[in-house]
Amino acid sequence: MAIDSSSSSTSLAPGFRFHPTDEELVRYYLRRKICGKPFRFDAISEIDIYKAEAWDLPGKSRLKTRDLEWYFFSMLDKKYGNGSKTNRATGRGYWKTTGKDRAVYHRSQIVGMKKTLVYHIGRAPRGERTNWVMHEYRLIDEELAKAGIVQDSFSVFWSKMEH
Repeated sequence: MAIDSSSSSTSLAPGFRFHPTDEELVRYYLRRKICGKPFRFDAISEIDIYKAEAWDLPGKSRLKTRDLEWYFFSMLDKKYGNGSKTNRATGRGYWKTTGKDRAVYHRSQIVGMKKTLVYHIGRAPRGERTNWVMHEYRLIDEELAKAGIVQDSFSVFWSKMEH
């Protein structure tokens, strides 16, 4: 019988926290996911991030902690089949990008990009802003690019609710 690891949850021992840096999210977790390598500690759920409303994300997290932060892997949904624009609409709202993309560095080399999104209820452009924030990370890896490995097949997301 196969076990669906995407639905299993993990509780960390008291005192332990899962707080990877931006660099760790990109260089370890996202790179391993894209390359199909296993994790020592499987802390990040794989979901279709834009099929879930912001308030449903905590229940989809593999980690069950008191922290108001959740991590996910997701494939990006392109708005148009051959385009680069991402469809960030959910059933009841949408994730709106804010600010400019920021580089994630390892030493002085760019290894990824980070985009910040805020959840809005309703439809653009009249949606109502909420306190739900998400950061989308994508990998930039010259070695994988030279090997012909597609790097935008997955992104890693860090979601939180701000007070």
